[in-house]
Amino acid sequence: MTDPGTPERHLVQQRGLYFEEFDLDARYQHRPGRTVTEADNVLFTTMTMNTQALHLDAAWSATQPFGERLVNSMFTLSTMVGSSVAQLTQGTIVANLGFSAVTFPHPLHHGDTLYSETIVTDKRLSKSRPGQGIITLEHTGRNQHGVVVGSAVRTVLVWCREGAA
Repeated sequence: MTDPGTPERHLVQQRGLYFEEFDLDARYQHRPGRTVTEADNVLFTTMTMNTQALHLDAAWSATQPFGERLVNSMFTLSTMVGSSVAQLTQGTIVANLGFSAVTFPHPLHHGDTLYSETIVTDKRLSKSRPGQGIITLEHTGRNQHGVVVGSAVRTVLVWCREGAA
């Protein structure tokens, strides 16, 4: 309840972008970055039932080419996509349609900070779902040194402004 002498404020609600707002000429930087801990890696790896020793077994991993455990690449992918949600798709996405061209050219290590960004590579109105559009996003994750640790192309179905309820 507001004081009768206080002017009303307009409502600003955090949300993602509607179809019309996605900009083919923009680079969306998602901040803050995410510093990855050993606990993050072990929890994600065990939660997803991934028993890969490269993520869990320090003694064995020490004998492998990188000399230490590596962060689970699915954690890297999930974090790259997750960091984009508030800025791009929160409350405006209808569905994830698919992923392609997923790569991990450099490992992510415990203690690294993952910074993600997204560009829009294509957008079109849906032919079968009025009031919705299809957006193609290219997500890129870099560590604190600017080295690319992951990339993925994701296609999403989002609401158009007039189609949103």
